[in-house]
Amino acid sequence: MPLPDPAGRLLAALLAGAAGVLCFAPFDLFWLAPLPWLALFALLRRAPTPRQAAWTGFLFGLGFFVAGVSWIFVSLSVFGGMPWWLAGPATLLFCAAMALYPALAGWTFKRWQPAGFWRQALFYAALIAAVDWLRSWIFTGFPWLAIGYTQAPPSPLAGFAPLIGVFGLSLLVALSGATLLRWRLGLPLLAALVAIGFGLRQIEWTTAEGEPVSVALIQGNIPQDMKFRPESFIRTLTLYRDLIAANPAQLTLLPETALPAFIDHLPVDYLDELKTLASRQGGDLILGTLTGVPGGTYFNSAVSLGSSPSQVYSKSHLVPFGEFIPAGFAWFMAQANIPLSAFSAGPEQQTPLAVSGRHVAVNICYEDVFGDEIIRALPQAGILANLSNTAWFGRSLAQPQHLQIARMRAAETGRPMLRATNTGMTAIIDARGNLVAALPAFETGVLRGEVRAHTGSTPFGQAGNPLFLGLLAISLLLACRLGRKKA
Repeated sequence: MPLPDPAGRLLAALLAGAAGVLCFAPFDLFWLAPLPWLALFALLRRAPTPRQAAWTGFLFGLGFFVAGVSWIFVSLSVFGGMPWWLAGPATLLFCAAMALYPALAGWTFKRWQPAGFWRQALFYAALIAAVDWLRSWIFTGFPWLAIGYTQAPPSPLAGFAPLIGVFGLSLLVALSGATLLRWRLGLPLLAALVAIGFGLRQIEWTTAEGEPVSVALIQGNIPQDMKFRPESFIRTLTLYRDLIAANPAQLTLLPETALPAFIDHLPVDYLDELKTLASRQGGDLILGTLTGVPGGTYFNSAVSLGSSPSQVYSKSHLVPFGEFIPAGFAWFMAQANIPLSAFSAGPEQQTPLAVSGRHVAVNICYEDVFGDEIIRALPQAGILANLSNTAWFGRSLAQPQHLQIARMRAAETGRPMLRATNTGMTAIIDARGNLVAALPAFETGVLRGEVRAHTGSTPFGQAGNPLFLGLLAISLLLACRLGRKKA
């Protein structure tokens, strides 16, 4: 195969990166996932210098992130009120910053490219997984679209999730893609991984305990541009009260900031009424609201009301620019109209909420992207619950992508996940990561069902990412005989 010219190689990288988004929700072409990273591997091997390899990785990443997280523009411009001429470049700049991670992988691969095809494939896969992991914590982290999410259930490779988590799956996908460059080697490896993953899917890592708990997950579908308007406040309170009253359950969940006011400022008789409604079956309600002091220290919180003593969980991993303003960027946020963008972070370690006779680990919106943080509540928590408001992102890829992330968290931990969202996607996910039921997006409704708490731990739930990091280290040791010989 002739060596493509530099422009052709860079264009191919850009298109391959954009195509990689098809492997994620809502397209769910998980079986296609090795191919975009096969294309990147082939292009990097043919790059003549580390600099050219870095540009190849950068263009791949740029295509990938522009196609996959363009909903950031929606949040900044459509709902954040930022002028399009500033929101557009800001979104592109963010995607370019994220593209630096595959650029780093490309440069490193070419700089120390080992001899031999198998060593090259291992080295490449380890680097791709490593930059996925680095992206999860540098500058507070943005692990959205980590490659391993493509293998959330129903992919048979999801069987590896309870062992090595999403970043371990990133390594397996990248390795599968690289080895497919020589299909006589790659196809048997991929078949073996699928078979092993399918076998691992048959293992019950955790055990259901106690009787099922009836749940009602409420999707208010409050338009984002109306959510914080004073004239909509009473209508919002009435809507949620009526939906709760019409759907009795032992555990009721409302979305993130469902009641868009500080809880101490809500009418006392209204809160008493919610508590009475929640207590009808000896149950409890968890609602998203604000706690703290207006103009002072305040939190994005979940508060429980009902038969159990009232408890509070406050979001600990905040979203840059959406929930706090990084140093030096006040001028940038002044161009937008994002209310309550200076939250304080709650404690990293918080006790699961004891509600409805179960321990529920609440996380709010973006927090469930961080698997190593979700397991802090284990093994005490038997149920995971996510309260979200993705109305900020409109009718985009964000909502199905977020649901896919939640399914991975359930598969990693062996815990069911309940999702109550404002506009979608409200869902019940079982302890194996399978989608049990979901409401249509952008409709007002209540998802009713039953869930059982689970006990026990998966290997990932016990150790988190150190298992993946050990696998990463082994891959690098097997791959690396430092040198620059090109095969």
